[in-house]
Amino acid sequence: MHKIKLAFIPALTLALSACGSDGDTVSAPQKSPAELAYIADSSPVDKARLDAVVAPLFEDPAMAETRAFVLMYQGRIIAERYGEGYDEDTRFISWSMAKSFTGALIGFLVADGRLVLDDPAPVPAWQRPGDPRGDITLRHLLHMSSGLDHTEVPEEGGKTVFEADTNRMLFLDGAQDAAAYAEARPMEARPGEKFEYSTATSIILSDIIARTLTKSPDPEVRRHDTLRFIRGRLLEPLGMDSTYPEFGPNGTFLGGSFIHATARDYAKFGEFLRNNGARKGAQHLPVSWVKFMKTSSKNDPAYGGHLWLNKRRPEGRNQVLFPDNGPDTIFAALGHLGQQIVVSPEQQLTVVRLGKTQDEDLAPMSAQIGRIMALFPYRS
Repeated sequence: MHKIKLAFIPALTLALSACGSDGDTVSAPQKSPAELAYIADSSPVDKARLDAVVAPLFEDPAMAETRAFVLMYQGRIIAERYGEGYDEDTRFISWSMAKSFTGALIGFLVADGRLVLDDPAPVPAWQRPGDPRGDITLRHLLHMSSGLDHTEVPEEGGKTVFEADTNRMLFLDGAQDAAAYAEARPMEARPGEKFEYSTATSIILSDIIARTLTKSPDPEVRRHDTLRFIRGRLLEPLGMDSTYPEFGPNGTFLGGSFIHATARDYAKFGEFLRNNGARKGAQHLPVSWVKFMKTSSKNDPAYGGHLWLNKRRPEGRNQVLFPDNGPDTIFAALGHLGQQIVVSPEQQLTVVRLGKTQDEDLAPMSAQIGRIMALFPYRS
């Protein structure tokens, strides 16, 4: 049987990671650096030159710690490298890269006619007369502009790590029903008025997926039906055989933070979006939905429909990606501690970088990804 090594521990224990612990366990066989690095002869960039720009991701302390790197060009892996203790069979946690998967899954249901982008989001708790949350649409949620009072990180509002909504929802008093916790938050702005990045928003979308697929409140039914949907519409068509979505106790897919997959599987998802929702000639997700995901939202040019974009953000917000060193058509799924799937359609590139770099130290690593991608030609 094919073995998959795990670079994670269950969600309850991952609470420690949110507070600064390493958050994973690995028992991979030891390999030499030569066995862990690969650059194809078919690379359009000289192998030595490419190796020289990939190596700092693993060897420069300013970029520590990269654990996996995969570079696909024109649909083929042309470079791949792993840190000590990790290899092509290791599953890595997605953190917030999962949000982009959730955005794609919502697209399938919109394409099926089961959800409507600009209709009020079908959340029962918001349907009482006079509840302002009843005006929140799927578009608002996908653009992180719901207006709900969600605090993503403890630095906001002076809250401690134990008071931030993300940690409370996933690990503390909200963990038994993360969706109910997220949906119960009051409004702090009108829907569509304010951008606020929020894992709780993606959990609400995940709950909407489950409610659309089944009317049953039974956690096992919700989990079963959602997992069958994720596998049948996304994982199996894309050949993502290693990918494991995690679920909460109430059967809700934890689509803001918890997918586990190999670096190669994450690259397949990036390629899927690079090809506008198609794989091997079959159109799975409508081109129009992928275009929506890649289009700037009203309140932040660098954020689309649960995808980050290579564009400058408004003053006062942390910049993402590398808008001064690449086309604005580059987009990415990004996650805590430097998880990245970065895609450049014009260059026919998908880059995956996985590891553990503190969020305040991400700039050198992200800039290096930009330098790697800048070596490749643009499609004429």
